[in-house]
Amino acid sequence: MTADQPKPRRLVLASQSPARLGLLRQAGLAPEVIVSGVDEDAITAPTPAELARVLAEAKAIAVAGRDETAGALVIGCDSVLELDGEALGKPADAEEATARWKAMRGRAGVLQTGHCVIDTATGRRTSATASTTVRFGEPSDAEIAAYVASGEPLYVAGAFTLDGRSAPFVEGIEGDHGNVIGISLPLLRKLLAELGVGITELWA
Repeated sequence: MTADQPKPRRLVLASQSPARLGLLRQAGLAPEVIVSGVDEDAITAPTPAELARVLAEAKAIAVAGRDETAGALVIGCDSVLELDGEALGKPADAEEATARWKAMRGRAGVLQTGHCVIDTATGRRTSATASTTVRFGEPSDAEIAAYVASGEPLYVAGAFTLDGRSAPFVEGIEGDHGNVIGISLPLLRKLLAELGVGITELWA
């Protein structure tokens, strides 16, 4: 940013996900992080894709309503893995993570990530869900046990991630790679454009 360029709009990420923050920073953005505190278990929706979007909206709305975010652009995201029509978030414990992986191996699921952007300066809001098909490999029982013992699957939607220890257990994806990690940058660009904001205007 040169001296004659206007300072970029303040950007707030309503998520504690380090993966989402990392993707945004790699794309030249410099968001602040304010965790929403939304009770995700209290929110329901008819489909996994809709659930992801509603959760993202709830997070963004909660943070956008705070005095300290006045004038900022607030981004909310939430991911679930759709398998057999069910929405799978973070597993509750190691036993559930193990069962999840045994159910997923050799199959494909759809990672649904809801995105919501709120311009607190205008009150305008837009949201959508990005969907990416994930083809899982066939890790052995021993590999699944080792992965669960690492603790990583307890902190990520669907009990897996592309940027961690489970990457060797994913055969391939169809769609946006970033969406599986936590945020679809192409979709974010489109949502910002709907609010009249160019993503390059937000480069730090």
